[in-house]
Amino acid sequence: MTFVLLPGACCTSWHWHPLTAELTKRGHDVVPVEIPWQDPEAGLARYVDAVVDAVGDRPNPVTLVAHSLSGFTAPLVCERLPVGLIVFVAGMIPRPGESVEEWWTNTAYVAPESGDTFFHDLPAELAAEGERRLTEMLGQGMSEPWPLERFPAVPVRAVIGAEDRFFPADFLRRVTLERLGVEVDEMPGAHFPMLGHPVELADLLEGYQDAKPTRP
Repeated sequence: MTFVLLPGACCTSWHWHPLTAELTKRGHDVVPVEIPWQDPEAGLARYVDAVVDAVGDRPNPVTLVAHSLSGFTAPLVCERLPVGLIVFVAGMIPRPGESVEEWWTNTAYVAPESGDTFFHDLPAELAAEGERRLTEMLGQGMSEPWPLERFPAVPVRAVIGAEDRFFPADFLRRVTLERLGVEVDEMPGAHFPMLGHPVELADLLEGYQDAKPTRP
């Protein structure tokens, strides 16, 4: 099984490294992608190009695992690659014509109070490194309208962290159900369960391969 890991906004492949190691140890092909967040000319099309280039000529349908903002990118990849499953991890689910900037108002998002909303559940050293590894977001991906007329006919699953302060569980459960008609799977951890709970997340990802996934 090939798992293609798409990082959230300002994140890099490093933010997947514990899950990458866990899935690799279990014998899977793992492709952590670098999205060109810092390129001021880059937008959704370039983000998709980055995924396609990273996957290369792998012949089998892949599983896209999209963290947070990469929920806008993953469905677009389905037009370019054979995708067997999309797994949203704390994922932002787009609607046709909606930009990332509009998503927050359209979903009735309420910003969290001040404090660490990303890495608060992690050991201090790992949390500090996670913060240090964040990059700048300079491209056009926030303002571009999502270009598809409908969600692709690809099976989907959605995972949320029970302790996520950035996208609280109740909020993301509602948004995912409204937009995809899919019930989420809740697991321990906050906004980065791939850092704090890679074994549990790997268990879920493997389990999805054996179950009949839900289509939106």
